[in-house]
Amino acid sequence: MYYGAREEIQSEMMSKNNLCAGLLTILGFCCALVASGQTFKPQQIAFFEKKIRPILATHCYECHSAKAKKLEGGLRLDHREGFIKGGVSGKPVALPGAKLAQTRLFQVVRLRQIEKDRIHPPLAKLLTSLEIRSLGAWVQIKLPFPKAAGPAVVANPVKPASDWKKKFDWEKARSFWAFKKPEAQVAPNPKQTNWAVSNIDRFILAKLEAAEMRPVADATKGTLLRRLYFDLIGLPPSPAQIDRFLNDDSPKALEKVVDELLASPQFGERWGRHWMDVARYAESTGMERNFTYPHAWRYRDYVIKSFNEDKPYDQFIKEQVAGDLMAHKNTQQKEEFIVATGFLAMGPKSLNQRDKRIFTMDIVDEQIDVATRATLGLSVSCARCHDHKFDPIPIEDYYALAGIFRSTNTLYGTPKVNGNRQAGSLIPMGENAQNKKAELDKYKRDVAALGKQLKKAQNQLTALKRKKNAKAMEAKMEECEEQVRSTNARIKKLRKNAPPAPAYAMGVQDGGEPFNVRVHLRGDVDTLGDTVPRGYLSALPIKQAPRPKMEQSGRLQLAEWLTHEDNPLAARVMVNRLWHHLFGQGIVRTVDDFGSTGEAPSHPALLDHLAIRFMENGWSVKKAIREIVLSHVYHLASNENPENFTKDPENKLLWRANSRRLEAEALRDAILAASGKLDLEPAERSVVAKAGNGNVERGLAVSKITMNATEHRSVYLPIVRNLLPEFLSAFDFAEPSMIVGQRQETTVPAQALFLLNSPFVIAQAEAMAKSLQKEENSDLETRVVQAYQRALSRPPTEEELARAMKFHQGVVAKKGEQATTKALAHLCHALFATAEFRYLD
Repeated sequence: MYYGAREEIQSEMMSKNNLCAGLLTILGFCCALVASGQTFKPQQIAFFEKKIRPILATHCYECHSAKAKKLEGGLRLDHREGFIKGGVSGKPVALPGAKLAQTRLFQVVRLRQIEKDRIHPPLAKLLTSLEIRSLGAWVQIKLPFPKAAGPAVVANPVKPASDWKKKFDWEKARSFWAFKKPEAQVAPNPKQTNWAVSNIDRFILAKLEAAEMRPVADATKGTLLRRLYFDLIGLPPSPAQIDRFLNDDSPKALEKVVDELLASPQFGERWGRHWMDVARYAESTGMERNFTYPHAWRYRDYVIKSFNEDKPYDQFIKEQVAGDLMAHKNTQQKEEFIVATGFLAMGPKSLNQRDKRIFTMDIVDEQIDVATRATLGLSVSCARCHDHKFDPIPIEDYYALAGIFRSTNTLYGTPKVNGNRQAGSLIPMGENAQNKKAELDKYKRDVAALGKQLKKAQNQLTALKRKKNAKAMEAKMEECEEQVRSTNARIKKLRKNAPPAPAYAMGVQDGGEPFNVRVHLRGDVDTLGDTVPRGYLSALPIKQAPRPKMEQSGRLQLAEWLTHEDNPLAARVMVNRLWHHLFGQGIVRTVDDFGSTGEAPSHPALLDHLAIRFMENGWSVKKAIREIVLSHVYHLASNENPENFTKDPENKLLWRANSRRLEAEALRDAILAASGKLDLEPAERSVVAKAGNGNVERGLAVSKITMNATEHRSVYLPIVRNLLPEFLSAFDFAEPSMIVGQRQETTVPAQALFLLNSPFVIAQAEAMAKSLQKEENSDLETRVVQAYQRALSRPPTEEELARAMKFHQGVVAKKGEQATTKALAHLCHALFATAEFRYLD
C-alpha cells in the first residue's frame, strides 16, 4: 500500500483524485520514521535475534551492511532505519506494521522483479515458509531491532575459533551488575523512623527520602484485603471473609489472613499459572501442523502441586532441567521427576520440517532459551548464529550448552499421521510400564500386519469380480472372501483383547552416547566450525559447580550450575518475578532480561537483600511472598500525589501502589465466584487429553478441544496454540509459544464489548441474580448490597444504592414482578463491566 501510493505521487505529481491518499501515505511514512526511535520489549528483540537476524546474515549482509565490500544500492539492512528509508532509490523495503505481501521485502524473498530494468540478485537459497512467516510477523510487530550498542570487546574482535575466549574483555564484562554475586546489604536508617516495619521498607523509604519524596497513605482494610486475595490466590474475598477481617482488630489479623491464603490449595493454581507463562505451557505444537499434546496436563498439575507444597525453588528448577537423572526415593517420586522434565519438551515444534538435523537443533535452541531465560534472565539463544550482540556470550558458549541438550532425547509424542514429518515418542509410566508398552507395541504391529493382509485380500477380491470370466474364478473368489472374513475376525479378536496402555508423560531422557557439538556458523547445520566441549557460560564462572559428566548429557550438572548459590542470577531473577506479580513491576522492570539491553534495578541493594534472604530461607517462595506482603510498602494506597508524580511519574520508587488490571484468568474466575458457579475442585486431566492425538482443524475438530463454559478455575482451560479460549484471548493471555514473564496489558474497545456481549458473562450475571434471590430474608436493598460486595468487595455508596434501586423499580414498574430477576441480572452484568471490577487498587 505505502510503496504503490508513493510511486503514484512521484510519477503523476498527485492528481486531484489521489492527493488525499498521497498525503495520508506520506503522513503514515513520517509516523513510521518517528516510530523508528521507539523502544521494544525484550521478547521482541529476542524474536529478532532468533528468527530474523539469521535470515539477514545469510541472505543480505554480504551486500547490504557496514561490512559489505561494496554497498549495493546504498541500502543497509543491518539497522532498522535502512528498512524504512531504503537505499538511493528512497523506496522503503518494509514499513512498521505493514502486511508483508505489500512490501518490497516480500518481492525480494519471493524472487520477484522489483525494478523494470533490474532483477535483484537471487537469494543464497529459497526461504522456507516458516522463515517467510517469521519475516511477516516481524514487519507486523513494527520491525523490532536492537539498539546500536554492543558488549565490551577487545581491539581486534576477529579471532580464530581456537582463540575464542580472548574475544571479550572478561574482566570488564563481569563487572556488569547482574554478573556479580549478590552481597549482603545493611539496611539503611531512614529519617522517618516510625514508618518502616521491615528491612524492605527501610530500603524503599531511604530511596524516597533521597529523592525528597514521601509515600502516600495506606490503603483501606477492604482494599488491602481484596489486593491480598487476588495476589495470593487469584480470587476475590467472599462477603463473609470481608466481614471477618474488617471486624478483627487484633494486631495479627493481617498475618492470619496471609497465612490462610498461603496454605490454600488455590495458591498453587495462582502462582503455578505465573510460572507456566514463563515455561510456555501449552497442549499442542503450534506452527504449521498443530498436533495436540494430550499428556501436557501432567506438567500443569506438577507445577501447581510444587507451589502448594512450597518446594524449594532450586529443587524445582533442577527437577525440570534434569529430573530424570536425579536420585529418587520411590517410584512415585521418580515419575514426578520425569513429568517435571516436560518443561523442556512442550515448546512449539515445526513438524513440517523435512530436515531432521534442523528440527533437532531448533528443539535444542528452544531448550537453551527456556532453561537460561527462565532462570537467569539472559537471552543466550541469541548467540546461535553469532556472538551475542550485547552480552558477553560468544557463539562457542551457546554450542557448549547445545552439546548438553543435543545429547538428550526429547519425548513429546505426536503420531506419524496427517503430514507429521517429525513424529515423536512418549515416556511410559506406572507399574510394569515398560512391559505394558512392549505388549502394546506388539499388539499394534500385529494389528497393522493383519490390516495389510486384509487390504491385500480385499484388493484381490475386487480385481477378480471385475474380470469377465467371473464363473471360472468362483473358487478363487471364495478363497479370497474366506480370507477377508477370517482376517476381519482375527482383527476383531485382537482388538477385543487389546492390552492395557501404560500412562504416558512428555519429558526428556539422556539419549545414547553423549557428544560435543561443532559450532554451526551462522546457525547453519551444513556449515560447521570447531567442536566445543560441553559447558556453561564463560561470563558466569562458578568454581564450585560440577562440570558436565562425559558419560551423561551434562543436564544434571547444568541444573546444579543454574541454581548454585554462587550463581549471581538465579535467586535475583526469581525474587524479581515475585516482586513483579505483587507490585505490577519488577525491581528490574525487564523481568526476562537481566542483560545489558534490560533495565538496571531501581533498588539494587533491595534486590540483593531479597535474593540472599530467599536463599537463606531455603529458596522458599511462600516465605519470600509472606515477607513482601507484610511490608508497609505493599499496604500503600494507589492515591495520586502531584509533587511525587512530577519527580517519579513511572512510580519506580514505589511512593504509591500501582493500579493493576486483573489478568484474564483472575477476571474470569472472579465472575464465576461472584455468580456462585465457581467449582474449586481441580479439573481432572484436560479436554485435550480426552480428545487425544490429532492435528487441530485437520482431522481433530475444534469443538473437541474447546472448553469456554467450564466452571473450574481458568488455569484448567485447554491451552492449544493458535486456538486459545475466547476469554483468555480478549484479555492479553500470555502467548504460549514464548517465554513471558510480563504480560502485555492493553485497553481496547473490544474488551468492553466482550464483557457486554459474551454469552458466558451474560449467563454468569443471570446466575448471580438467581443466587442472590435465594438468600433467605433478603429484600431488594439487601440484594443490591450483596451484589456489590460479591463483585467489588465493598458495599455501594448511598448514591450507587439509590441509582440501583431506582433502575430496578423502573424495570419492574414497566414489565411487572416477573422482571425482577432480569433487572437484578442487568445490575450484576453492569458491575462485571465496570473498570473497578477489572482493576486492582
